[in-house]
Amino acid sequence: MAQRPQRPSSEKDALSREVDAALEGINLQELDDQGRAPRKGGAAAGMVRGIVQGFSGEDVIIELGPLDQGVIKKTEFEELPAVGAAFEFTKHGMEDGLHLLSLKEAKALAAWDQLALGARVEARVSGQNTGGLELRIGPVSAFMPASQVGLGREDDLHRYIGQTLECEVVELDSGKRRVVLSRRKVLESARDESRKQLMGALTAGQLVTGKVTRVEAFGAFVDIGGGVEGLLHVSNISRKRVSSAADVLKTGDQVRAMILEIKEGGKRIGLGTKQLEADPWDEMAQRIAPGQVITGKIVRVMDFGAFIELLPGIEGLLHVSQVSKERVRRAQDLLKIGAELAVRVQSVDTQQKRISLSRFDERGALIGSEDSVEGAVIQEVLDRQSGAKAQTNLGSLFKKALDQKKK
Repeated sequence: MAQRPQRPSSEKDALSREVDAALEGINLQELDDQGRAPRKGGAAAGMVRGIVQGFSGEDVIIELGPLDQGVIKKTEFEELPAVGAAFEFTKHGMEDGLHLLSLKEAKALAAWDQLALGARVEARVSGQNTGGLELRIGPVSAFMPASQVGLGREDDLHRYIGQTLECEVVELDSGKRRVVLSRRKVLESARDESRKQLMGALTAGQLVTGKVTRVEAFGAFVDIGGGVEGLLHVSNISRKRVSSAADVLKTGDQVRAMILEIKEGGKRIGLGTKQLEADPWDEMAQRIAPGQVITGKIVRVMDFGAFIELLPGIEGLLHVSQVSKERVRRAQDLLKIGAELAVRVQSVDTQQKRISLSRFDERGALIGSEDSVEGAVIQEVLDRQSGAKAQTNLGSLFKKALDQKKK
């Protein structure tokens, strides 16, 4: 038979310390008469088989063998036994030539023999103390630390009193007559099984609905069912730029997302919500074209340049070489996040989703400068005169530009 994997020693030590602290001054087997330790006046001498011979007042007379009898209180039986019925007992000394017998102790010993580390048992919650729950496995007393009651923190242990719970035996010490149980182990096993079944049905590209369980700056963790969580990274939340997931999401939010990737057997699941939004690049060609001057907001600044948001979800790169007529080593020296800036579209690559920007007009003048204004006026005059028979020299064009500027 394959051996059950053992818990790491560090985990066992931590659990033992928790149990010791919770049970300080408490003897589980003395919580009531059932399953108690051997009575004073003699140690248990093992199990003996006896047959009910008759009754004497509140006692039941038991035939143990030829000329060998014992006595036991009627209260030890759940109901009055029939003459001739056979039971297993333990002996606890002699009185008036009769063996003192115990049926409950025999049941407790039998129950102990059936317990095994790692076994699943049904246990009834009989009480509560500051460290956890007191339980009964038949006649045997057991304990469950508060940390082992549920998958998470349990603030109201009292609600479990009277319930029968499926548990796993995580500690069995016959010397201390101590049984420690864990419901958490059973719940984790069920969750893992449910996770395996769910994982078998998940595929990349699938749409799922889940609840946000935790939010960090880099993204949000989303429970998509069966204890399976995926990460909705901040870069996949929206087509619009999102600096922190906490700006748009909070714990408890319901989200519909697409599974982007499944790695390490489901331990890492990537989710996205921006994939469910319309792609602004689909309409971008109708709104942005090369040569166009447009005002945008600086959303990110790097050494090599700045990213300018031209439309919601559409950004272009203003390279450091296109920032100023003067030599600029770092874009951060002149450009700040949040500032609005007029830029000219140099090129658009819809396949790569890239837009190249410049602060210079087509004549090389800085947009918004006097040179740029004069250049625009000259270009306007040239365009107006283009194809006309009337001759216009360059001097008159400049004069018109200057006159326009004075106005």
